[in-house]
Amino acid sequence: MIRFIKILMAASVALFCLMYALQNIWNLEAASWFVSYTTGMEGHEKYPSHFGPAITSSALHGIMLWIIIALEVTAGALAAKGAFDLFKARNGSADDFNGAKTYAIAGCGVGILIWFGLFSAIGGTYFQMWQTEAGGGALGNASIFSVQLGVIWLLISQKDS
Repeated sequence: MIRFIKILMAASVALFCLMYALQNIWNLEAASWFVSYTTGMEGHEKYPSHFGPAITSSALHGIMLWIIIALEVTAGALAAKGAFDLFKARNGSADDFNGAKTYAIAGCGVGILIWFGLFSAIGGTYFQMWQTEAGGGALGNASIFSVQLGVIWLLISQKDS
């Protein structure tokens, strides 16, 4: 039963990350606006001074958005491969099942890098996303997502005996 739960958690991570990538692609104009708005540091009345410059280049905004989408696809693909590997090893020995966790754990790790590293650490601190309604909402969700992915990472990582 525990093995099936771990397989389903890895599959859920894959679905989550890939659906985020698809939503960003499907809503490319809105996603582009969001990246340009938050990295442009507009609407920052609470902490109006910044130690670094805003990013106002539309070319850089596009590059940043496609990096986010590429990382979401990467996290989803890794987690999907991990779920597949875990499924194949479900009836194997504990060592076989433990050895099949690599890609599932990597998928969670890349997801954490996206939603904690990019959104919380960089977006929340450097770009101060928390100062605007749009940025604050995304930052709050990014915090939830990174914690969820971290918990799933820990659960999948637990050694099976």
